[in-house]
Amino acid sequence: MSPYRAPGAYWERVDCVSDQAPIDHDTYSFMRPIPVAFHVWFLEVHTYGIGLALTFWFGLRYTERRLRNARYPWQWVTGMFLWVIVAAIVGARALHVVSNLSFYSKYPGQIFAIWQGGLSSFGGLLLAVPVAIVSQRRRCPQLATMRFADLMAPVLMACWGMGRLLGPQLMVAGGGHPTNQWFGMYYAGQVGKRLPVPIFQAMEDFAIFGILLLVERWLRANTPTPVDVTAPVETLDPGATGVPISTPPSGVLPPAGIVLGVGMVLWGIERFLDEHLWLGEDSHLGSLLVQGAGIGLATVGAILLITRIGPLQRWRRGENRGIRYGTADGQELTDPDVHEMTDPTDDATPVGSPSAAPGLSEDA
Repeated sequence: MSPYRAPGAYWERVDCVSDQAPIDHDTYSFMRPIPVAFHVWFLEVHTYGIGLALTFWFGLRYTERRLRNARYPWQWVTGMFLWVIVAAIVGARALHVVSNLSFYSKYPGQIFAIWQGGLSSFGGLLLAVPVAIVSQRRRCPQLATMRFADLMAPVLMACWGMGRLLGPQLMVAGGGHPTNQWFGMYYAGQVGKRLPVPIFQAMEDFAIFGILLLVERWLRANTPTPVDVTAPVETLDPGATGVPISTPPSGVLPPAGIVLGVGMVLWGIERFLDEHLWLGEDSHLGSLLVQGAGIGLATVGAILLITRIGPLQRWRRGENRGIRYGTADGQELTDPDVHEMTDPTDDATPVGSPSAAPGLSEDA
């Protein structure tokens, strides 16, 4: 049994290191590493798993809130999240194992030990994003996929910031490179003080989250008055009463993909720099993959933003080319452009009000 898993290892004077890490008694310090597990009677509870569970719960509730504020159906989100969680964990673990195949080929029993950490962010995205898109298109077809991605971008950044603090910060070998700086911390499975990279990443992710909300606020503030609007329509109360209610149409939405593009550029740069400066190992496959993925993500995001320049300029001039109008049953009329106009189903807001635009919820 590894010393860091022994009962009481985190509360007593014990060197909490893994089976592979040598114990350096000369550098021993009375500073205890952050506990990565504790016992409730006979049950061993891993703080890493608790952190992931809380992060997923927060992401679920925050997604529901943003969809409600944007006037889209939200009851389908729970079903989508169940599949997304499974896909994210499987994808994140699979890419981590592939990136460290030399270790797991010697210790195959550790492949499924996700409670000890070892989840790749990009691996989780590679599998979870397609699952989320397929689920969204099946469960909520009236919501355009790119608009859905714009709504989810701030959710992902908030979850990543929260997950850094409640995940890697509380797992085995969660620190970065060794350091003697005053802000260095001790982590189970690592000898000596380490850069608290999870804390750094959480600060960066929350900063990006704030920037995305500012971008949304800027788009709301610059929403033009609709040139062409539909008359109010009679729809059924979504509640159990079935009482007809009259709902006016909303304002013109900005081109979809702007919020997503900004998030991709910023987060891609962040992941590249974090891995290159604080976490990466020279010529290590996993480190090279993360750095390459960060550069690729930022590049794709930049290309997406460039393609949005023209539609954004037309939108700001108030041109109604390519507008989508909502129908009484909540379905959208298809159009080759990415503008939309939908009929809200609740909480009607006067026509032309920036806050009436679906997809631009007030979260700041």
